[in-house]
Amino acid sequence: MTQYTRRRFLEDSLLAAAAMAVSPAGKLFAQGQQQSVSPNAKLSVAVLGVNAQGNNHLKEYGKRNDVEVAYIVDADEDVGLKRVEEFAKQYEKKPKFVQDLRRVLEDQSVDIVSIATPNHWHALAAIWAMQAGKHVFVEKPVGHNISEGRRIVETARKYNKICQAGTQIRSNPGVIDAVEYVRAGKIGEVKLARGLCYKPRTSIGARGTYYIPLNVDYDLWSGPAPIVPLSRVSLHYDWHWQWPYGDGDLGNQGIHHMDIARWGLGEPGLSKRVFSYGGRLNFGYGEAGETPNTMVVIHDYDDKTIAFEVRGLKTDDYKGAKVGVIFYGSEGYVVIPAYDSGTAFDPRGNIVKKFSGWGDHFGNFLNAVRSGNMEDLNSDILQGHISTALCHMGNISYRLGKEMSTSDLKNQLAEIKTNENALETFDRLSAHLSSNGINVDETKLTVGPQLIFDPESETFPDNEAANKFLTSEYRKPFAVPSAGEV
Repeated sequence: MTQYTRRRFLEDSLLAAAAMAVSPAGKLFAQGQQQSVSPNAKLSVAVLGVNAQGNNHLKEYGKRNDVEVAYIVDADEDVGLKRVEEFAKQYEKKPKFVQDLRRVLEDQSVDIVSIATPNHWHALAAIWAMQAGKHVFVEKPVGHNISEGRRIVETARKYNKICQAGTQIRSNPGVIDAVEYVRAGKIGEVKLARGLCYKPRTSIGARGTYYIPLNVDYDLWSGPAPIVPLSRVSLHYDWHWQWPYGDGDLGNQGIHHMDIARWGLGEPGLSKRVFSYGGRLNFGYGEAGETPNTMVVIHDYDDKTIAFEVRGLKTDDYKGAKVGVIFYGSEGYVVIPAYDSGTAFDPRGNIVKKFSGWGDHFGNFLNAVRSGNMEDLNSDILQGHISTALCHMGNISYRLGKEMSTSDLKNQLAEIKTNENALETFDRLSAHLSSNGINVDETKLTVGPQLIFDPESETFPDNEAANKFLTSEYRKPFAVPSAGEV
């Protein structure tokens, strides 16, 4: 028996023992067990998913004197053990490594679970952690569908746990001040915000059947998702562009700027109508990616509008931004082109005011854990859920779409009545595609229906096809709870 299989045997034995104490509700952990946090005590943290963004979590916690990273958790044994050694070398403290989050949740000394897994694990990990009495920092998007986000909110409220969404821009003074400037009426009446996600993305390779590394527990990696053969070259990161695990750039990078757009417009909830179109363009037949690399989403709030553009091909900036937000006012406009800065302009394009400054999103989270007051959070899970759901709504419209000619699409855009000039946006998109060698007149884009949405029930009224995308089918024992089950 190898070292790897021996440890897995021991871990499975521990899980079997824990399963004997399953509650009548079928949950593995004591519901909402209380764990007090002394203001002067070090907070014990487990970081889940450490290949990419989770490594940044480790660095944020590692540099603090008031936190101890007790566990590193990853389904990839090689990645997890590598991070253990790196952390020990840099911070002179060696965390324990486990592959299965459930081992951590059995340890009552752990105060916090910090989640940076692939998207399809975010909700279940957050819910399990809070049910086990832990506070949670969960990366964006907070859920892989709209129902998952709402279930995390319900769990946090039921068990009175601090849950911060990983939309860290909400803690940066440069953006906070720019948003406050907009909301204070300094550029006049604002009815339109435009989010931009112009990030070059190359093909993830041909669709096929690929080898799963022996160091990866693929059952744990898959978790709530079906276990299916690996159909992309790289197991890690490229899951972003396949629907069972990721949400495309709209739900990856885009959620940050959807969040700012909603925040600046002063919209506390979800839109009433959503429409999207786009495609996965300029890649050959058999490419493993599924999510669009070119996309336009329009959210209608009646008197206000969010327009969002995704471009994965080479592109110029727009009004000085490639990844950011533009607020259009009756007396000027504000451009936020980075995580920490923004600029206000008058109607003629002259600079009026600049904003800058970084904050400490993890510090804000830890302060709220110590205070026990969710109102101290800069990005409480409810805010993360709403901004995440806006991205999911755009993807749902796209996934229900049909291929359409340019002329038919333009006819449809002409009928959309919002604060967004939909035809002008399409003309800019056409020029962008042409610059990448794509003839729009000969290319059919996928055009989604304009969907009516009920922000209160978080459903699409009388639309069974759209409502199917509100949740997923889950694989036991990794099922995300339904409404009323948390």
